[in-house]
Amino acid sequence: MSALVRMRLAGFLRTGRALAPLLAGLITLGTLYGGGRAQPAEAYGVSAVVLFPVLAWQTKILLDVEPDVQRRLAQVTVGVARERLAGLLAAAVAALVTVAVALLFPWLVGGVSGPVDPGDRSIPVGLALGLWAHVLVVPAAVALGALASRASVGGAGYGVAVLALGGVGAVVFGLSGSVAPWLAPPIMAAARTTAGDAAALTVLGLSGWALAWSAAVVGGYLWRRRAQG
Repeated sequence: MSALVRMRLAGFLRTGRALAPLLAGLITLGTLYGGGRAQPAEAYGVSAVVLFPVLAWQTKILLDVEPDVQRRLAQVTVGVARERLAGLLAAAVAALVTVAVALLFPWLVGGVSGPVDPGDRSIPVGLALGLWAHVLVVPAAVALGALASRASVGGAGYGVAVLALGGVGAVVFGLSGSVAPWLAPPIMAAARTTAGDAAALTVLGLSGWALAWSAAVVGGYLWRRRAQG
């Protein structure tokens, strides 16, 4: 299965499909950090929110690179379950690479402020919260992108609709006071947590929420794959 993961990542890179989401992410982050410096926790919280649709789109592109015939041959070779898991793992690896770039980017362009004094603990705390917020986004974005992939929905138009509804819904249902926050991954809640008091129980609760939401969407993706054949 590891060979299949490497093959899908290689196809994603060699066809040049990786450039579009990477450039979109860099342009978005450049616009975000162009307004001035911010504390790492606050900056990274917003960065994770804006990266969510980019990572979902990146996942869809990665999964759509492979021709349908080749995907069916992979199912015969390694089995249906392994073929689908390999796609999700490849998308997760690509997402983590993008996250690493997003975490480094603001330091290169001066978008975050450094410590005020040698005893200032806001930087390491902010970095830890920022890393958590970005990692929390990865499973949700991969799940949404997989659900929007061609193998899941069939047509490109349906895939775009799933991405758009998922991206907009994550923000709308994630607003404070939402009537149905459980319909969206907790990316907005995580951003609010990084900007305020991040209690350990809150971090654990949001992490569990993100994993549960992602598992439900992945379940929908697997069901759609089974229905598509």
